[in-house]
Formats: sequence, structure tokens, C-alpha cells
Amino acid sequence: MDRPGGPPHDDGLRPLRLAGLLLAVLATAWLLWMGGRAPAGDDGGAWPMSAVAAVAVLVALSGGLWSELIHRAGETRALARRVDELQGQVSRATRQRHELLEKVSHDLRTPLASMQGYLELLLLREQQLDPAEARNYLQTATRHAQRLAQRVADLFELVRLESDTVALQCEPFPVAELAHDVVQRYADAAARAGIVLALEGVDAEQARGLFVEADVRLVERLLANLVDNALRHTPAGGAVRVIAEAPAGARVAHLTVADTGGGIAGADLEGLFNRYETADRVGDTGSSHAGLGLAIARRIAVLHGSDLELDSRPGVGTRVRFALPRPPQRAAGPQTHGSTP
Repeated sequence: MDRPGGPPHDDGLRPLRLAGLLLAVLATAWLLWMGGRAPAGDDGGAWPMSAVAAVAVLVALSGGLWSELIHRAGETRALARRVDELQGQVSRATRQRHELLEKVSHDLRTPLASMQGYLELLLLREQQLDPAEARNYLQTATRHAQRLAQRVADLFELVRLESDTVALQCEPFPVAELAHDVVQRYADAAARAGIVLALEGVDAEQARGLFVEADVRLVERLLANLVDNALRHTPAGGAVRVIAEAPAGARVAHLTVADTGGGIAGADLEGLFNRYETADRVGDTGSSHAGLGLAIARRIAVLHGSDLELDSRPGVGTRVRFALPRPPQRAAGPQTHGSTP
């Protein structure tokens, strides 16, 4: 059993401690017994009892010192184990940083190379292209430039959110109305992909009363990242639902983004929201990127005292849920009800 507030107790040293204390007790008893039976000294007198007592005390102290030395040795071993653990963490962090650099460099290099290729073709064939072809080349290069800009923005945003200087600008706001705005923003993209995108859990009247106290800009970014990710991994004919709810008496409101995509295998669930890792979804055909969008979403949730709860089953879909605190003055008032279908 571990010592409270101290290093783990090494049961293997117990016999040594007991032996040291036993020797000290036996030596003390022997010296006390010999004090009255000791042979006379050079002057013919017996050993003084004070000298015997002093030797006994020294022996007893030596036994305690031996026990303390053994205890300190155990502390040293515990400290060495902790140092080994920290070294392992540093090694993992270094390896993950290298993996991040590789993935981010790939994400930046791909759109950059495509953009450069179309612009070079445009320059080389400038006299041979009709206006429609030239415009198509420019539009394609522009799209790749936008992708590149988004990757860079995501990287800087993640670095900013992970710094110690980030400060939340929290204020009360109707989170269901914010969710409605995000759904409307992605409605056209969902329709073009043949995906049903809808807000569920509250009606229009309840939405006006479902307040949370959080950083509205960051929560919007969090929810948009989850919706965007769900749409990218949901095939045509599928559905993405955004669910806002707050059970009666709850001090938090929950938001869920659920899709009917291919789902994620159990082995890939761990570390999915880590900024260094991505997971392949069953049935995915598109290329993945460094997963910075999900890492940003998780960091925003953590900054608000929550986390991203993931439930995914291959062939069924994925649900991502997080919580936001409700304003204290509203926690005791009428609550907004919502139920997850």
C-alpha cells in the first residue's frame, strides 16, 4: 500500500527494517544486562550505568537510522521511476510532434503543388486557351489557394488555443439559435451532397430560452468543425443531425452532432481527437488531412470545462457530444426540455 503523500512503500524492504530494529532491541537489552555484570575495569570499578545507557541509545538510534536510510532508498527508487515516466512522455511528445510536422507539411504541400501546377499551365498555354478554359484554371487554382489558407489558419488557431495566454470571452447567449445559424450555413453544401441536415431537440420557442454562458465565437467554431467533419464523412442519401437539449434542472446544455456515415472502428477511436492523429472511417473514399479541425474542436470544449464524447459504430454512424455551462441565474428558473431521438 502506498504511503499517504509519499512514495510507494516497498514491501520487499520490510524484513530488513524489522531485522535492524530487532538487532537494536537485542543489543540494548544485552548492554543493560551486562551493565550490572560487566568485569571490572583497570581501576577495578564496574562500567557506569550511564555509559551503558549511552551505548544503548546509540545502538537504538543506529537502528532507526538504518530504517530511515532504507526508507530514503525507497523514495529514491520512486523518484527514478517517475523520471523514467517523464522521459517516456517527452519521447512520445517528440515523436508526435514529428508526425504532426509530416502530416501538416503534406496538407500544405498538396494544395500548393496543385495551385502551382494550374498557374504554370495557364502561363505556358496562355495563347492556346480560350477564355473559358483560362477561367477554369484560375478558379481551380483559387480553390486550392483557399484550402491552403484554411490549413494555415487551422494550424495557427490550434497553437493559439493551446497557449497559456488564451482567454475566454464568456457571455450568455441562446445556443440553439447559434446551432440553427451553423446548420443554415452548411445547408447548401449538404443539399448539393444529397445529405439531410437538420436541427433537432428544441422547437423555436424553446430555442430562445436555451441559454449557455460561453465564448460564442469559439462555440460556433467548435460546432461548425463538427458539422463540417460529419458532412465530409456521410455519403449521399445520409443524414446529419444537430441536437440541442437541456434536461430539467440541469446546469449544462448538451449539443450533439450525429451522422449516418460509415462509422469508426473501435481500434481507431482512441486518439481520434488528438491533433497528431486521424482515423479512417469505414467506407471513406476521400483523402484525410491532419485532423486539426477535430483537435481544435476538442480544445475549445476543454477550455469550457467539457470534452468531446464520442460514440461510433461501423455501418451505423458517429455521434459527438459536448456540454456547455448554463448561466447561474437561469439554472434555477424554468428549464428548456429536449429529448434525443
